[in-house]
Amino acid sequence: MTYLPKRIQDRISQKLTRLESLRPLPASAVQKLKEQFEIEMTYNSNAIEGNSLTLKETYLVINEGITIKGKPLKDHLEAEDHHQALEYLSELIGKDSKPTISEQLIRSLHQMVVKKTDEEYAGKYRISEIFIAGSDHIPPNALRIPSEMEKLISWYRQEKRHLNPIELSALFHHKLVSIHPFYDGNGRVSRLMMNVLLMKEGYPLVIILKNDRKKYYRVLSRADGGDYMPLVKFIAQAIEQSLNIYLKALSPSTETTEKYFPLAAISKSGPYSAKYLNLLVRQGKLEAHKQGRNWITSHEAVQRYITARERKRGR
Repeated sequence: MTYLPKRIQDRISQKLTRLESLRPLPASAVQKLKEQFEIEMTYNSNAIEGNSLTLKETYLVINEGITIKGKPLKDHLEAEDHHQALEYLSELIGKDSKPTISEQLIRSLHQMVVKKTDEEYAGKYRISEIFIAGSDHIPPNALRIPSEMEKLISWYRQEKRHLNPIELSALFHHKLVSIHPFYDGNGRVSRLMMNVLLMKEGYPLVIILKNDRKKYYRVLSRADGGDYMPLVKFIAQAIEQSLNIYLKALSPSTETTEKYFPLAAISKSGPYSAKYLNLLVRQGKLEAHKQGRNWITSHEAVQRYITARERKRGR
C-alpha cells in the first residue's frame, strides 16, 4: 500500500537529488548546518515532551555549559543527553552509511537519551504497565515487549524492500512509540530512529517542531487507528523543510534563487488567498516550509502548482 501521494514523493526526491548533485559539500557550511540542526532538534524534541528550556537556553546549556536560573536540573540533563545521542547518531552514519537497524541500536540510543535522568532503566525495557497521558492508546503488556520489539525489527527487514524511505521511517516511528518499550524517552528515541532510517538514505536531519505538537499527536492518534497517511504526509513535510533549508544554504547563489515570503504576502500578488494557500500547504500540494510559526513559500512554487494542476486537467 502507498501512503504518500506521488506528487509529494517526486517533489522530495527531486530535492534530494539536487542536494546530492552538490556533493562534495563545503565542509564548513555542512558543519554549521549540522550544529544548528542538532541544537534545534534537541530543543524541539525535548520541548514536545515538556522540557521548559527555550531554544536559546538549550544552546547555552550545550555549547556554553551555562546553568539556567529557575529551570529544573532535569531539563538541563535532558538537553545534554539528547545532544550526545545526536552526536553518536551523526558519528554512526558517518562511519557506516548503512548501520544495522536492531534492538541493540534502539536500546543504545535510549541509554544515551536518559543516561543522566533515569540511570537505573537507561537502555532497559520496562517491566511494568504504563499509560500514556492524553492518549487513548494502551501500550502492550510489559511481558510482551521483547516479542513486540522482535516483530518490529522483522517488519522493518521485510518492508524496507517495499516502502519508500519516507513511509518506512514514519511507520517505524509510529510502531516503536506504540510499543512504548521504555519508562521514559520513547518519543525522543522514536524520533531519533526515524532519523537513522532517513539519514541512511542521504536525507538531512529531520525535526518535528514543538509548534506542531498538537498536529503531531493528532496524526499519531490517527495512525493508532490504522490511518497512516496523515502521519506520513506530516513527516514528509518535515523532511521537505530540512531539504529546503539545506538547499538554500548550500546552493550556489544566483539571481534566480527563489525568495520565500509568508503566505499572506504571496497572496497579495497571486490568484489565491492566504487561507487557500495554507490549505494547499497542509494538503502537501504546495511547496513550503515553516519559519518560526509561519509557513513561507515562493511565487515560483505557486506557479509550479498552477502548471501541474493545469497539466493534470488537460490530460
